[in-house]
Amino acid sequence: MDNVARITADPRFAHRHTQSTVTVTDAAGTPLADREVVVEQTTHAFLFGNVGFDFVGLANGEDTTPLYSPFGGASVEAARHLEPLWFDLFNQVTLPFYWRGFEPEAGRPDTTRLRRTAEWFAARGAATKGHPLLWHTMAPTWLLGMDDAELERTIRARIAREVTQLADVVPTWDAINEAVILPVFDREENAVTRLAQRRGRVEMVRLAFEAAREANPAVTLLLNDFNLSPAYERLIEDVLDAGVQIDVLGLQSHMHQGYRGEEFFADVLTRFERFGLPLHFTENTLLSGDVMPAEVTDLNDYVVDSWPSTPQGEERQAEEIVRHYTQLVAHPSVECVNYWGITDEGAWLGAPCGLVRADGTPKPAYDALRGLVKGAWWLAPTTVRTDDAGRVVVDAFAGDYRLTVAGAAVDVTLPAGEQALTVTA
Repeated sequence: MDNVARITADPRFAHRHTQSTVTVTDAAGTPLADREVVVEQTTHAFLFGNVGFDFVGLANGEDTTPLYSPFGGASVEAARHLEPLWFDLFNQVTLPFYWRGFEPEAGRPDTTRLRRTAEWFAARGAATKGHPLLWHTMAPTWLLGMDDAELERTIRARIAREVTQLADVVPTWDAINEAVILPVFDREENAVTRLAQRRGRVEMVRLAFEAAREANPAVTLLLNDFNLSPAYERLIEDVLDAGVQIDVLGLQSHMHQGYRGEEFFADVLTRFERFGLPLHFTENTLLSGDVMPAEVTDLNDYVVDSWPSTPQGEERQAEEIVRHYTQLVAHPSVECVNYWGITDEGAWLGAPCGLVRADGTPKPAYDALRGLVKGAWWLAPTTVRTDDAGRVVVDAFAGDYRLTVAGAAVDVTLPAGEQALTVTA
């Protein structure tokens, strides 16, 4: 038995690995030589995310799940069944702060319920992100009667309120969503688009980011968009040139019209990595049934009476999810991949995009993704023996680990790269 706990080497993920030398000592600081140590991983440093919309009712001990978003949601009974499936696979959650649902009446935000939900996820080990602080879609209708000055004050106050009141449980936010289309959005009248037509995209982004950062300088803020064309690149360039600090770039990829393929995402990664910012693939879906026709230009326009998951589609979805995650996790700029929904029940557009069927049974895609996150990329409990200097080496994906020596457990965070540290058992 040697002193190295490792997973099978794959050069594509070398940058994700920790190569940590851990010296185990007793309380007096004496290295514990030639001792058995059980090393087990407890979480990933990489963020494997999913939305938490289905769990608001369950987290609050309620009988139903309120629909904060335009994307539906599962029942509380379903959420109770989904809970272990969710936490066995994901370590980051996106929570719904769509303004119209969150504050249907001015001055009556549903902060308490969303705080409880954030605390519920955090207590179970999930990092939390709020989505979004500003978006034209789902903007409250009670904003429409305001003039520009009052509207801007109200937007700033809303952003400051959420970022301040939830700072301890929601440290990360999509600051503004889909700003590329914002000034030309015409599917419904809304006050945010009206203001953007007068102020322009860059100033709307500045408004959201500055209001949030003034309220909480420690907040992490994303610019998030579905538009992966050069138009988004130009917006990013203009925003950065204007002196706005972006922490993370959010890239959406709802693939209701079919998997876009490695070549497409290689191009996306090349074009957006040049900004030198972390990349989060914030909204990912892959279907396990028939895909939308290619001629559909707005996904919301596609309406069918029934959109079932099929055996053939499920096998395809499983293959595609492995290809998609493998490519993204292999890229050093990507820090998070967030899947958009765990279940088909209440899924956006009624599409069979979940990793779990509406009847609560996991699809092959769930098992395939788990085979990566908790299989190929995970260090199962491994017994090693300290060397003469009391050292063990961990060569596996960066994350949190537990080292157990003679019944005493020590938890430690092991980041990517080489480092040496000492723990007391």
